[in-house]
Amino acid sequence: MSRPLLGHLDPDFLSLMDEVRTMLRQAFRTSNETTFAVSGTGSAGMEAALVNLLEPGDVAVVGIAGVFGERMADVARRCGAQVREVRAEWGAPLEPAQVEPLLEGAKVVSFVHAETSTGMRQPVEALSAMARDAGAMVVLDAVTSLAGLPVEVDAWGVDVCYSGTQKCLSVPPGLAPVTFSPRAVEAIAARTTPVQSWYLDVSMLTRYWGSERVYHHTAPISMLFGLHEGLRLVLDEGLETRWARHGRLGAVLSKELDALGFEQFAREGFRLPQLQAVRLPEGRDADALRRALLDRFDIEVGGGLGPLAGNAWRIGLMGESCHEDAVEFLLEAIREVLD
Repeated sequence: MSRPLLGHLDPDFLSLMDEVRTMLRQAFRTSNETTFAVSGTGSAGMEAALVNLLEPGDVAVVGIAGVFGERMADVARRCGAQVREVRAEWGAPLEPAQVEPLLEGAKVVSFVHAETSTGMRQPVEALSAMARDAGAMVVLDAVTSLAGLPVEVDAWGVDVCYSGTQKCLSVPPGLAPVTFSPRAVEAIAARTTPVQSWYLDVSMLTRYWGSERVYHHTAPISMLFGLHEGLRLVLDEGLETRWARHGRLGAVLSKELDALGFEQFAREGFRLPQLQAVRLPEGRDADALRRALLDRFDIEVGGGLGPLAGNAWRIGLMGESCHEDAVEFLLEAIREVLD
């Protein structure tokens, strides 16, 4: 990211953009032509997915099992959609039987793969197949899962998938990788109203990222340098190897936290290895101990969100922080502050 800047239409930079698109397709496991990075954080990816597909009056079924499902529903309402919410208990996955009765007439079914607020992993395949059988398009939030868990856009039949750079890709925040299926692109082309957001209008963005190179906005050059390098490291390691590393070290961390008296929040069998939401041992002050970790060891862990606020931690074990020495140092620090 310290490389000298290039112009956003410089031929060398355009070549780098093409390489980023190719690498993103590999990371998403897709052949979608419309795959690129939105200039904005993961929340911009969420907005790009929904504002392009939804028009006023469209029906959107939104799965809510934590904070970021709530955010999806809010964005869909701002598009003028009729939102049908499907709610699961925090820490538990959505059940297909909950979703099926709401699918009639739905244009979009959206849900979160790796819920950052609860540490829960949502099985994708059954929900995606059910939505597509009903004629709906599937929107998947993979902000915390891309490059940390298997994400199989084509195999799962996902129409739009978005992510963020700052989680398992280990790139600073500021870009949102997105991919749109041909079916999603056709739906956007068939709109009868303009896309709500000029900045996030995929029909214009693809003219900049595609062969036409039509100026749309000034791309964040340094961020794209960073994403290019982050993706290179991911693919050099190998996706399967990277997924296995997160799974193995996540299991180590979970086992040791259990032994220290922490309680995993997400339901067993649906827990994320790379983001663990844990309640602290009885009588412990979550915020004070978080501060002790930061002050004494320069380790920052996330606080609880929603009903977990004030009594839980969210520990990220993502990308370059997911290595043996980091896990050992974290556990040693936790033992010291508990003592």
